[in-house]
Parts: sequence; C-alpha cells; structure tokens
Amino acid sequence: MEQLLTTQQAAAMLRLHVKSVQSLARRGKIPGVRVGRKWLFPRAALLSRLGGTSGVAATRLTDLSGRNQLPGQVAAISLSGVMGEVRVRVGEHELVSIITRASVKRLGLKVGDVVFAVIKATDIMIGRP
Repeated sequence: MEQLLTTQQAAAMLRLHVKSVQSLARRGKIPGVRVGRKWLFPRAALLSRLGGTSGVAATRLTDLSGRNQLPGQVAAISLSGVMGEVRVRVGEHELVSIITRASVKRLGLKVGDVVFAVIKATDIMIGRP
C-alpha cells in the first residue's frame, strides 16, 4: 500500500510553504488527491519528482516568482562573519552571489552542488532544484 502524506508532511519534504503545496496540487503541478477538505500526496511520486530534477538539466524551481532562473553548479564558497560569497558556474560563465552565512548553512551548500541562480532586479539569490 502506498504511503500518503498530509499537506504539512509534503510541504516539509518539498521545503515549501503549505499554501504553495496546496496551490501546486490544485493546478496539477504535483500529484495529490483531495479527500474532503484535505489533500493527500503519494510519497513515492513526490520523491521521484525530487529525484527527477537532479543534475544541471533541471529546468527551474517549482515555486518562485523570479523568472530568470539559471541552473548552475557551485564553484566556490567563501564565508566571512555573517556573510557568504557563493560563486556559481553557469555554462562558461560565473556568477557571484552574496548571501548570509545562515542561508549557506540552511541550503546545505557545498562546492559541486547543483543550484539555481535566480536574478531579480540587481540581486542574485540561490535556490535548490
């Protein structure tokens, strides 16, 4: 029998807000079934989705307003005080993002990780597929 996850469990696994998970399910972007007023999500299908985006070939993040999402690979990380400099290789180019040390730790970033450089206005944010 397939294990079904609640919305809260799916949100924790996908690292998304509960409302984002519900919205994605309503739009058919992630597999889920509605039972009464609650959503249930097949764990195996969500895991296969997560595994299916490994590597730089991943197309984009699932839930982010920034449209300029460039898949790349972490080339270097420099930490100093509360800030971190993350260098991301995108094709033959390298982008530099200054983010907090806490964000580097929260994302679990390491050299070689596949990430997305998200460009919005003058800032570059880092996200995982």
